[in-house]
Amino acid sequence: MTFTRSYLITLAALLMLGLGFLGGYLFRTFQAPAEFPLLSEAHEILLLRGLKPPPEDPALEYGMIRGMLQAYQDSHTVFIEPPQAELDSQALEGKYGGIGVQMDRDPEGYWVLYPFPESPARQAGIQDGDRLLAVESTEIEPATDSSIIQAAVRGPVGQKVKVTVGRAPDYAPLEISIQRQEIALPSVTWRLDATQPKLGIVKVNLMAASTANEILTAVEDLTGRGATHFALDLRDNPGGLVDTGIEIARLFLKDGVVIQQQYRDRPVESFEVKESGPLSDLPFVVLINGGSASASEIAAGALKARQRAQVIGSPSYGKDTIQLVYELKDKSSLHITAAHWWVPGLEPEISGHGVQPDILVDPSTPTNGADPVILAAIQALFGAP
Repeated sequence: MTFTRSYLITLAALLMLGLGFLGGYLFRTFQAPAEFPLLSEAHEILLLRGLKPPPEDPALEYGMIRGMLQAYQDSHTVFIEPPQAELDSQALEGKYGGIGVQMDRDPEGYWVLYPFPESPARQAGIQDGDRLLAVESTEIEPATDSSIIQAAVRGPVGQKVKVTVGRAPDYAPLEISIQRQEIALPSVTWRLDATQPKLGIVKVNLMAASTANEILTAVEDLTGRGATHFALDLRDNPGGLVDTGIEIARLFLKDGVVIQQQYRDRPVESFEVKESGPLSDLPFVVLINGGSASASEIAAGALKARQRAQVIGSPSYGKDTIQLVYELKDKSSLHITAAHWWVPGLEPEISGHGVQPDILVDPSTPTNGADPVILAAIQALFGAP
């Protein structure tokens, strides 16, 4: 199955917008303690005696938070400002309330819109190349960050948003009211291999809430188009929800433990396969590389440890921790490393090593333009060069 260029570009942009190596995020609330006395004292001195005026709120407070996290010295414990926090959350949910547009820049650097086919934006009258001037009362300039624009455009399904655009040649302001609808963010794309049409390639870009069901849809579609063997492509998958990594492993396994995990001062928890998965007899391989991290390593590691599928490619990233996400009062978020997980029976352990492929492939291997990892998958599955 193929997706429109607009959907793929939008998905790629979202994956690049600060998702990083997602670690199986869970959302929590938290009551903040009283202020630190030294911090309050230093803050007061800065305000009263500093030569330069302090930055406007909340920039100074955000800087304090980042300084605290720097002292904490954990690269996966991070602070995310409100616009990006909202986009990250939507990507993991696999959907959002929006108007259905791709954003790009024109030659002069202004943000322009390209509505998806049959989208609310298209139906309301947005045309390809319309220059975005404002969203509600927020004026849009060339320097405006894309995450701020996307967060402003999105909102509750059914609610209207006022968008002001300029249209060539004079770019006179035109206000258009658009009712938001649910827009899907596919985490999985799939295709038949061009050289071996019996190979279905299922590319998983992100471990979102909808991913396991999307994989089932992909396999069903590819099987109907003649695929008999499959490649679960987890290359450059930064992770996402830990539960989704477990669910994907369960799709392909008949029994056994997927992972074990432990939070501080808590007993070890085990996540087992409760019943034979719907794809437990499917002939397939798993593809990984150094960009495969976190929840994608759960799936690859469990399938390798259970000897369910050969793993092909290069060693994965090696991230075996879980982050809890705490939403702060202004909708920013604090991502805290809170637990460690491991795959029983997997050697060596993921931390510091990553998942080690059964078939190691150098991605720079000359192959006349073909993907060397896909060629190795064809060899492993079909025994053909």
